[in-house]
Amino acid sequence: MPRDSAVTRDRDGEAADWSVSDYLLAAVVDHLAAANWMFAAVNTDEDSDPPERPVPVPRPGHPEQQDEEDLAAEQAPPNAAELRRFFL
Repeated sequence: MPRDSAVTRDRDGEAADWSVSDYLLAAVVDHLAAANWMFAAVNTDEDSDPPERPVPVPRPGHPEQQDEEDLAAEQAPPNAAELRRFFL
């Protein structure tokens, strides 16, 4: 199906508008913002407030902002049953 077909748009939503180049460009922008933030953080006075972390470019299909609790729950280590199921 073409990327601009109604079926693709219904199935993938906003992600149908993004190509590999768009995702790569968003990654480049995020990395440049992080590099600029690190440079600014290193070269500021010790007494001044550190600069705020950059916000990544939103990607389609991903929530805008996740709570820290949600991130911690997603990054929790697997339990024994999950490991057993994975390796068997």
